Amino acid sequence: MLSKFVKEGDRVELIPVENRTKLNTTVAEEKTRTYSTKVASVIDDETIELLMPMEQTKLILLPVNAEYNVVFYTNGGLYQCFATVEDRYKSGALYLVQLSLTSNLRKYQRREFYRFSCALEMCARNLEEEELDAVEKNLKVWLQPGKPMRRSVIVDISGGGLRFMSNQKYETGSMLYIGYNLIKGSVRKQYELVGRVLSVREIENRPGTFEHRVQYHNIDESVREEIIQFIFEEERKSRSKR
Repeated sequence: MLSKFVKEGDRVELIPVENRTKLNTTVAEEKTRTYSTKVASVIDDETIELLMPMEQTKLILLPVNAEYNVVFYTNGGLYQCFATVEDRYKSGALYLVQLSLTSNLRKYQRREFYRFSCALEMCARNLEEEELDAVEKNLKVWLQPGKPMRRSVIVDISGGGLRFMSNQKYETGSMLYIGYNLIKGSVRKQYELVGRVLSVREIENRPGTFEHRVQYHNIDESVREEIIQFIFEEERKSRSKR
């Protein structure tokens, strides 16, 4: 099963499993550490070889018998399992670490729908009639430029949707154009998406301010992966600060 979904060169995140390894770190340090690397080879359906992770130019020697939560970034999406370090060695010019799976590989959903708290500016409007017609016919929605937009604030975001605050009340079930920017590294990218309003409520003690929960509609999977990766990076920054 492993070789069916995971290929050489796929990016990997390694997260230490709390209280199940004998690392020379505190629990607090363990929680903040996430190592990025790549798949070197899939030996069999229970064993995988990874490039040894590095921080700047320093190799991270993962302890033998240490257990990790392993997340694979594949062409088919995110997959997750738990694995234990079996060996470390050098092969030619490469430093490698061999891991044995201690759980089944599964499609990784938790972070797709994990909502990352934030404060991001966005703009929104109801879809025009032609845009709604495209949605109903399950066609690609070509968003019409130049239409009046209302500013709002995203308060949490995920690979499945977002929650935002606005002085404008949008009806439950309505379809919205949603536009916002995400910054990865030094690159700012604009996202133009369509979302369905799942719920609306007026904020207690803030008359005229409404909270909306929105689910993305027919989002391109490559765009979803970019949003999830943004969440990974922002979570890592947040953990490091704490």
